[in-house]
Amino acid sequence: MKLSDVLIKPVVSEKVNKATEKFNRYYFIVDKKANKLEIKKAVEEFYGVTVADVNTAVMPGKAKFRFTKAGFIAGKKPSYKKAIITVASGETIDLYANM
Repeated sequence: MKLSDVLIKPVVSEKVNKATEKFNRYYFIVDKKANKLEIKKAVEEFYGVTVADVNTAVMPGKAKFRFTKAGFIAGKKPSYKKAIITVASGETIDLYANM
């Protein structure tokens, strides 16, 4: 797998910002087939930081329902894999630099 295909997008939310400030952790949505070594390499290459630890979790898809004029519609949100990256102390990732 190419390193450019590993990282899909960073997760930016209030909960993630607190974890970043307190524990120096960043969250990314990654390819489901990527392993921890590939994720570590990709983050180090793209952001130029030293990665101390990588944790991963596969988030299951959720069922969604809505009631419309046409009737009851059921669907499903896709599952995804997220990676929790702990960066070495003293280093940061600027997620807003490339926007």
